[in-house]
Amino acid sequence: MIVDDEPLAREKIRRMVEDDPQMEVIGECANGREAVAAVRSLLPDLLILDVEMPQFDGFAVLDALKSSHLPLVIFVTAYDHYAVDAFKVQALDYLLKPFDRERFAAAIGHAKNHLRQTRKDQLDSGLLDLLKQIGAGSKHLERLFIKTDGRVFFIPAADINWIEAEGNYVNIHTATKSYLLRESIGGLEAQLNPKEFVRIHRSTIVKLSLIKELQTWSHGEYRVILHDGTQLMLSRNYRDNLQHILGYKL
Repeated sequence: MIVDDEPLAREKIRRMVEDDPQMEVIGECANGREAVAAVRSLLPDLLILDVEMPQFDGFAVLDALKSSHLPLVIFVTAYDHYAVDAFKVQALDYLLKPFDRERFAAAIGHAKNHLRQTRKDQLDSGLLDLLKQIGAGSKHLERLFIKTDGRVFFIPAADINWIEAEGNYVNIHTATKSYLLRESIGGLEAQLNPKEFVRIHRSTIVKLSLIKELQTWSHGEYRVILHDGTQLMLSRNYRDNLQHILGYKL
């Protein structure tokens, strides 16, 4: 996100950012008050922030954001006497106007390296938490670790709506997306909290709180309707599972 009260300065920075295929400008602001609202809304990774702006300067922006999302910050200014204060608030870099593309690229490269390391640290921490969770044994699974297309997703168990078996995989359905995980449905069932999830079919697990109604089907089976309209099948072989949890004979 670019914050500068001078339109020409914002345009120059935007053109430099657009030269980098790994960067994207998600917002531009002409004053500090706009910047605070935009950062809270858009959650940028990097803030390219002018120091001197009318009424609400760059330092005031950071002060207003200190209790919320605070991205990496590169200060830009025409005055060198702010440098010490900039690094006191842990600015990543300090660009003195006018700066050239080479100097700007160096600052952006520093920011990207910092972001990569931060995300690696977060991933390592998440994997460690997951290993501790698995090692606890008796503790129910709190989140799933799913790696796909070069990305790693942590899916809270609370976000799972239902699960279906697909060969050697399970398809994890949330309210917004589905994720494929290499795991047997029986292995996953054993890790989930039985008070929150119930197996209703040899290939289906569902979150109990999302069941809206049951409709009688054929041969002792039931159609299970979820609040979002999803229709699943409760087979005879797993009917006792649901009866036991509900305390109600079907």
